[in-house]
Amino acid sequence: MIAKIVSAMILMMGIFPFSFLHFFSGKFKTSTGPLAPALYVFGDSLFDSGNNNFIPTFAKSDYLPYGIDFEHGVTGRFTNARTVADFIAEYLGLSYPPPYLSKRELGALTGLNYASGSCGILPETGSKLGKCLNLKDQIVLFKTTIELELERKFKNRDEFSDYLSKSIFIFSIGNNDYMNNYLEKKPEERKEDPQTFAQHLVDKLAIQFERLYDLGARKVVMFELGPIGCLPSITRKKDHNGESQCEEEVNEMIIDFNQRLDVMLKNLTSSLKGSTFVLGHANWLGYDAIKNPSKYGLTDTSNPCCETWKNGTSGCIPFTKPCKERNSHYFFDAFHLTETVCSAIASRCFDDSSVCSPFIKQLVQT
Repeated sequence: MIAKIVSAMILMMGIFPFSFLHFFSGKFKTSTGPLAPALYVFGDSLFDSGNNNFIPTFAKSDYLPYGIDFEHGVTGRFTNARTVADFIAEYLGLSYPPPYLSKRELGALTGLNYASGSCGILPETGSKLGKCLNLKDQIVLFKTTIELELERKFKNRDEFSDYLSKSIFIFSIGNNDYMNNYLEKKPEERKEDPQTFAQHLVDKLAIQFERLYDLGARKVVMFELGPIGCLPSITRKKDHNGESQCEEEVNEMIIDFNQRLDVMLKNLTSSLKGSTFVLGHANWLGYDAIKNPSKYGLTDTSNPCCETWKNGTSGCIPFTKPCKERNSHYFFDAFHLTETVCSAIASRCFDDSSVCSPFIKQLVQT
């Protein structure tokens, strides 16, 4: 059903195909080709590369200063340049997976991006901002991609299964289930305590991962939720005597979710034959960068780089000039990371077992 709705939306809005980006870094590309056949991307605005451009929502970044440092300009990425997903694609020797809603036909077998800003694991998350593709929608659209486009490009089922089993699937999802759902409510208005809510999210996420496995995915990387309590959208709403200190109560909620996520991913790896579900430890890495910025070449880990509404607690104001020292800022707007931080997370997950175990470079060899 979702596929039909999206197709109708595309026709009504007169969307033209997005030009496929063929950017290869060559850093990890072998003489025989990419390290993996494809990269499939799922999640929220941390990974969205333009899907929300084609959805009726207020959660958009299809204007400057977003993309100000990106080689291809404004694309709908919620940062100044490349995302974590973009860097991982480069390291794999693949082109950037184009946004699903921008395409008419899959011209290459190197992957797609289904991520959608403001959405989450729960269908109701982000609804105040308009439409978006929640995680279930994204998995359904991947299933549609298989049935209508991918399967017919292979000679037989075994060849197709081999392609899927060697492809990499990455996720960044759940942030908005807190920011645009649970934390929006006053404590007395919440139907569940933080622990129950965290387990509810993990259980729903597990169902979607099992569906993805049934579709053929075998190598999955799920990034932890970051230190949400340190976001300017949260810290700048509190009185910290002029300092944007982290709200550690919120961070504790996120740590509890991440711990439950770790257990779930290990259980899936054990129970689903031939699968590897990797936890990307983005939380401690992100928190360490905030508390020890000089280790990461950062000087500002509290303030948005771009000019925003509401005392620095929103997205970028269109067509305003961002800060000049973008490479030294942690946050680009009140919610999202700069390319510098995205690069740190992606590179460490690709080649460092303290962040991803197995790290992606190992994962492609299994």
